[in-house]
Amino acid sequence: MRTTVKLSASLVCLISLLFAQPGCEERATPSGEVVVFTALDRVYSEPILKRFEQQTGIRVLVKYDAEAAKTTGLINQIIARRDDPQCDVLWNNEVVQTQHLAGLGLLEPYQSPSASRFSPAFKDPKHRWTGFAARARVFIYNTDLVAPDQVPTSLTDMADPNWRGRTAIALPFFGTTFTHMSVLRQTWGDDRLIQWLTSIKANDVAIAPGNGPVRDLVASGEIAFGLTDTDDAHGAMLDGKPVAVVVPDADQGAVLIPNTVAMIAGCPHPKQAKQLIDYLLSAEVERALAEARSAQIPLGNDLADLPTPWDKMINRNTMPFDVETAADDRQSTVDLLRQVGFDH
Repeated sequence: MRTTVKLSASLVCLISLLFAQPGCEERATPSGEVVVFTALDRVYSEPILKRFEQQTGIRVLVKYDAEAAKTTGLINQIIARRDDPQCDVLWNNEVVQTQHLAGLGLLEPYQSPSASRFSPAFKDPKHRWTGFAARARVFIYNTDLVAPDQVPTSLTDMADPNWRGRTAIALPFFGTTFTHMSVLRQTWGDDRLIQWLTSIKANDVAIAPGNGPVRDLVASGEIAFGLTDTDDAHGAMLDGKPVAVVVPDADQGAVLIPNTVAMIAGCPHPKQAKQLIDYLLSAEVERALAEARSAQIPLGNDLADLPTPWDKMINRNTMPFDVETAADDRQSTVDLLRQVGFDH
């Protein structure tokens, strides 16, 4: 009888380990694993995660998301499982919705040694997330359709009747486009943002499901120009498409949006999560993202001289914004976009 009781207790502990339930001290598998949700395009994030797996022996389980629901789909899953988190690390492709999770108490503070590479401007002061490897918001335009003296230089050009039905923007409720709207709202105020959004909608702007589709519309010649991210634009440039890019003058400079990485509060594999975060914030990863097809902009102070195609264009002249305020006002920004009619 005693043997049976002892065996049952062992089985209970084993079952707890397998299903990541509290009650046993170590919840990771013997070889170690980490669960990461990432909104960065798989073509860019997957090679990085595979290198981490090879270097550490830690098995990486990845949840990617569809283009049309970038960031928001992952965020909603984390919120829905707040009492029983399945995710260890969030690798987001922007910052506002990461901060939204921080405000909900769903991110575990972790001061990674690798975070010392970055200035405070790219870090949460409470160590709940760190920004790295940024992209800029740019106009991508078709050089066969836009003459040199017609190159758009301002967001207001999207409302010019000469370009009616020939511009595009990604659905602004998700990803970096939503962050862009949050930055404009802080910089311009509600009235000016509503006026601009109303004017481009009246000018028959095309609403694409994501930044990649905006690029594709421009590259194919269906649209003359549109708003996208530098990584998407760079892919079309490398493919020899008739496109070029320019930073739109939004009053104070380029909108620079970093990737962010954070540990989920109560995650099942905190030790492995910290190892992955340390790696993602390393100079090795920033260099890889800068030199790859994505041509992302390194933010680490030790890679300031690493060239990217955007250096002269941006010249580190960027629009400042308060991330915490943008996250706190997230629902108000969504309501504003709906008011203008971007949800239908």
